[in-house]
Amino acid sequence: MTGHMTGQRDAPARYDIAVIGAGSAGLTVAAAGAAFGHNVVLVERGAMGGDCLNSGCVPSKALIAAAREAYTGAALPFGITARTEVDFAAVHAHVHDVIAGIAPHDSVERFEGLGVTVLKGEAHFTGPDSLAVTTATGTRTLRARRYVVATGSRPIVPPIDGLADCAPLTNETLFDLTRRPERLAIIGGGPIGCEMAQAMARLGASVTVIEGAAILPREDPEAAAVVRAAMQRDGVRLLEGRTVTRCTRESTQKTLHLSDGSSVDADAILVAVGRRPTTDLGLAEAGVAMDGPAIRVDRSLRTTNRRIYAIGDVTGGLQFTHVAGHQASLAVRAIVFRLPVSYDPAVMPRATYTSPEVAQVGATEAEAKAADPKATAWTAPLEGNDRARAERETEGFVKLVLSGKGKLLGATIVAPHAGDLIATYQLAMAAKVKPSALASFTPAYPTYAEAGKRAATLYFGAKLARPWVRRILTLLKRL
Repeated sequence: MTGHMTGQRDAPARYDIAVIGAGSAGLTVAAAGAAFGHNVVLVERGAMGGDCLNSGCVPSKALIAAAREAYTGAALPFGITARTEVDFAAVHAHVHDVIAGIAPHDSVERFEGLGVTVLKGEAHFTGPDSLAVTTATGTRTLRARRYVVATGSRPIVPPIDGLADCAPLTNETLFDLTRRPERLAIIGGGPIGCEMAQAMARLGASVTVIEGAAILPREDPEAAAVVRAAMQRDGVRLLEGRTVTRCTRESTQKTLHLSDGSSVDADAILVAVGRRPTTDLGLAEAGVAMDGPAIRVDRSLRTTNRRIYAIGDVTGGLQFTHVAGHQASLAVRAIVFRLPVSYDPAVMPRATYTSPEVAQVGATEAEAKAADPKATAWTAPLEGNDRARAERETEGFVKLVLSGKGKLLGATIVAPHAGDLIATYQLAMAAKVKPSALASFTPAYPTYAEAGKRAATLYFGAKLARPWVRRILTLLKRL
């Protein structure tokens, strides 16, 4: 956040709502609170828009889009053989142009125009009902009827011997590169690691991913296997089941020494092993309890101090922008309208934007069967989908997971636009839609959405194959 901040000298000491953090969650609360007549102060020590706009979702998806356009391997089956040249400086400019296009929506000027007092500075609780904010002009104490902590998270840099001397990149610095590293080593095979590995490989880098377990460890293993094969086809070298024990550097070359005795040479290292909630706010002085590194909240998103809510990454759990936005809307309902709210992480979707994408809502097949031995999974492979065949994107599937009583417990999708397709099943779970409705709805033809309908009809097809059902159908045929 840069520039002159109005309202810092003459801001009132008391507010209806004090929001700490100007990422997607904090901005949602601040805008809604002000729109409904509340006196709102918003405190941010970094850039408006938070991680998502500046170093997370927006730049990563812009980079992935550029990588998709640069990728020519998939064009060969269509008879297209044109060669693509990558101007990485222009790719960098594209990424930052996308950020710049969105930034005004999250700017200080816009929020001050909405009636929010915006303070650039460090926030620190000095008691259960007092917040000290240190700005360029000094420190002041604020009080509010309700506080909302939305300070997000930071990338974890593991304590690997010599890693600091190798100047590792994180998502906060990766998008500043104006030159493509010819050899990129990525520590961590989770969503960020896999997304950036595939994108950078498609942009011409030689990429190696080192993952201590298997890539995408939270996902359905069958889904992860499809992504694994796609990444390897794109030239990504995957070293799974290995860890980095130390890092050495000689001039510009960096060497990662692995647990199996092998080593990987690289020009740049990206660390993508997870994120830690940002909680350096004097929470103990405010009487706010922690769950490990995260703030403890109940289902209404209240902390152990009833005046203070916490939303987004700072609460741990699902660290996604859409989850933070949903929690923000719940906090607004609770604070502004005094309505009871209940956050349910079980119906929150997640997506990894590799190619193909992988998306999940609810339980995976393994999770469901561990809780309910009678649970079943019904899979429609994309090779039976006409749209997938037309686009030569047949390596994927839609899998629906049902309880023994036929309740939808989860959905797994590996396909182009899986992050969009999963919305149908998130809505179905949230609204408690029956599988019969999923089997009877009519998607447009030809679309990938037909695969989900096919998975639901497989479930009912199996029920129709039961002997007693067959006997009834035989009797009906005679009428």
